[in-house]
Amino acid sequence: MAQVLRRLDNLPATRHPDLLVGFGGSDDAGVFRISPDLALVQTVDFFTPIVDEAADWGRIAAANALSDVYAMGGTPLTALQLVSWPRDTLSFDVLGEVLVGAAEVLAVARVTLVGGHSIDDPEPKFGFAITGTVHPERVLRNRGARPGDALVITKPIGTGLVATGIKQGVVSDDVRAAAVASMIALNDRAGRAAVAAQASAATDVTGFGLLGHLGEMLVGVGAEIDAGSVPVLPGARDLAGAGVIPGGTRRNLDHALGFTDFGATDEITRLVLADAQTSGGLLVAIPEDRVGPFLAGMTREAVFPAVIGRFTAEHPGRIQVT
Repeated sequence: MAQVLRRLDNLPATRHPDLLVGFGGSDDAGVFRISPDLALVQTVDFFTPIVDEAADWGRIAAANALSDVYAMGGTPLTALQLVSWPRDTLSFDVLGEVLVGAAEVLAVARVTLVGGHSIDDPEPKFGFAITGTVHPERVLRNRGARPGDALVITKPIGTGLVATGIKQGVVSDDVRAAAVASMIALNDRAGRAAVAAQASAATDVTGFGLLGHLGEMLVGVGAEIDAGSVPVLPGARDLAGAGVIPGGTRRNLDHALGFTDFGATDEITRLVLADAQTSGGLLVAIPEDRVGPFLAGMTREAVFPAVIGRFTAEHPGRIQVT
């Protein structure tokens, strides 16, 4: 995939003086300037069902797609639905439940649904293309963290493990409810708090897991993580210990071994830190003197982030886990 993106990056269609963020840095969304004080933020995301309840799938898909705009410091405005549906084997009534659940989350986010596209597909998939706005000089990127910045995460991790447990029928109602509530929760408040605190960098934690997305932030800096400070969803560690582990999580861990020093941490902790997330929280680099205001602002918004480490000048490009 990296080779494909490098080929695209050399084409004229991917270059423009007003393209502020494109393929180059594995950012969460593209940013295109349309005036000195206004830029568009554009992103797209869709996936197969990760929970059994159709409406919850729709809610999670909407929150997940919106998250990319919040991670860039932007405000989402409009949404286009993307639907792949096996029309001959799965009722359109089920699709209706998916659409209603998604619309509920869009309404909370004050995002307008303007249309979409559907195709017949043997495997159901659902998601959105989202367009938002941001000031060109206040774009949050996944690079820009500085030595001494605090590393903050705004949601617990473990959704991949719990989603796999749901598919295997080995998850309690309480564990399922906690994971679904986390995935449905919007990152709007976290995004606003990051902008207000003048965060150095930010990204959202999704398919590459905490370690993978943190690794993308390590441009000229290293990072240290206190594994015991990382919030984890109820039941996630137990599922990892029982071998209920997504294939994506195992691949993430294999990849992370190339840039992560785990020290004496156990295998379960390593798997949790690498767990492939859906609609995870924001991972934010906050200057040390602004950590207090950031945390206070998040608490006022009824979101409770965790400081899980810091960025360092030592070992650039690598993560140290203690």
